[in-house]
Amino acid sequence: MLNEKVKGTFLRNEPMAKHTSYGIGGPAQAYITPADENDLKQILIFAKDKGINTFFAGSGSNLLVADEGFEGIVITLGKSFTKLGIDGNKMEAQVGVMLGKIVKETIKRNLTGMESMIGVPGTLGGALIMNAGAFGGEISNCLDIIKVMLINGETKIYQKDDIVFSYRNSTFPKDEILLSATFTLNEKPANEIQYDRAKASKGRKDTQPLRFRSAGSVFKNPKPDLAAGYLIDQAGLKGSRIGDAEISTKHANFFINHGKAKAKDIVDLILLAKKTVLEKFDVNLELEIRTLGFTPGTFEI
Repeated sequence: MLNEKVKGTFLRNEPMAKHTSYGIGGPAQAYITPADENDLKQILIFAKDKGINTFFAGSGSNLLVADEGFEGIVITLGKSFTKLGIDGNKMEAQVGVMLGKIVKETIKRNLTGMESMIGVPGTLGGALIMNAGAFGGEISNCLDIIKVMLINGETKIYQKDDIVFSYRNSTFPKDEILLSATFTLNEKPANEIQYDRAKASKGRKDTQPLRFRSAGSVFKNPKPDLAAGYLIDQAGLKGSRIGDAEISTKHANFFINHGKAKAKDIVDLILLAKKTVLEKFDVNLELEIRTLGFTPGTFEI
């Protein structure tokens, strides 16, 4: 049995509501935090041999999980793959390191390139897959190399140019799990870095409903100069509520959980927003959040 092989943490029928920023989601058959690379390798080989579905989750900060849960294994590296090393202007970090820690440690050394990520929740791994960014910066800007593990347990190194990074997207193969990444950062006067950090932090506090549970931006911006939140706002949907889920009155691309929202409530709001924006503006909004456990076609209108 798999639970006897795992050296890290193995939780059976674990409610995913405990592991997402939304606080929403039914049980995963198994929720596993591998102890190290070898542990991860054994888990992947077992799952492949047995034909078990696997899903790689970071901190769950941009994840919506179905009320029915997930038939398979959820693997998270957020509690074990957390090494961070900085030597001069080179930084090497495992994918479980929180973005907040990276921002703090680089700013402390007067290194620029990460300060726009201040307040962005989640781990480095999820940020790389989504090519996370804020206030003009993207996580891939300073990236050099990435180490991954294939589904058969082998490891592989990618150079940055091997992967295509675009707005909230990357071309990492879906069946590979990121392990670590190396970055080259630039030095900058401390006062300038602190100014950029403070500007990003204030922008986040002023525009986002940080007091409520959410998964960040629900939809990608259709164009660089056309925000999804603007379209949802102009469609008159700010404040729309289904159950305990609401389209935020502060930022229309944030859908918040007032405490007891179900995944179905968020899904219904997503479909309402997609349908209304398509009808009013002929724009088909594309999800930015990741989803797990839903039947195909759930988010199509």
